Amino acid sequence: MTRYRFPSYLASAVAALLLAAACGGTHRPPAVTGAGGSRTQPRTGAAGGGRNTPPVETVDTGPEVVSPIDGGGVSGSDVDGGSPEGGPLADIHFEFNKATLSEQARATLEKHALWLQNHRDTRVTIEGHCDERGTVEYNLALGEQRARAAYDYLLSLGIAGDRLKTVSYGKERPVETGNSEEAWSKNRRAHFAVAGSPST
Repeated sequence: MTRYRFPSYLASAVAALLLAAACGGTHRPPAVTGAGGSRTQPRTGAAGGGRNTPPVETVDTGPEVVSPIDGGGVSGSDVDGGSPEGGPLADIHFEFNKATLSEQARATLEKHALWLQNHRDTRVTIEGHCDERGTVEYNLALGEQRARAAYDYLLSLGIAGDRLKTVSYGKERPVETGNSEEAWSKNRRAHFAVAGSPST
């Protein structure tokens, strides 16, 4: 009686399939595109959901269309008087423990988008700031959410992402000192640091 021999090429294929199945256990999470286009892996642990991390909020989107600039365009002095820290773009402010854009903040960002359309050589770093209450870690996370809310809204208004980047200073760089609501409200802000040629 002749014995049937299993073909060697089939044995190799079965072994390869079994090896692939054994090695395919865990998959890395997809990379997340951050502000400015850099790709990073999602963070886990305390920074990704600990008790000191503010809740993630839905980011507002901008209007469908931004009117083009005609004539001489918008000058720095036209954009809400500029920033108290210098620069042509006014700060926007936030409610306590929030990163939601108010109607006034959205209106200011729409003016900023028009100004940026007329000053295409400029780049902007959007700084997220908080008042002095809360831990350093918590306020760094909240400041990042505030900067990111402004960043996403400007993107929705047609400003290219490679012209924008975000940074959070948390409570480390107050524009107003003091332990009053008046001081705290001025420090809950996004500041727009302009680089390039804003005078052109």
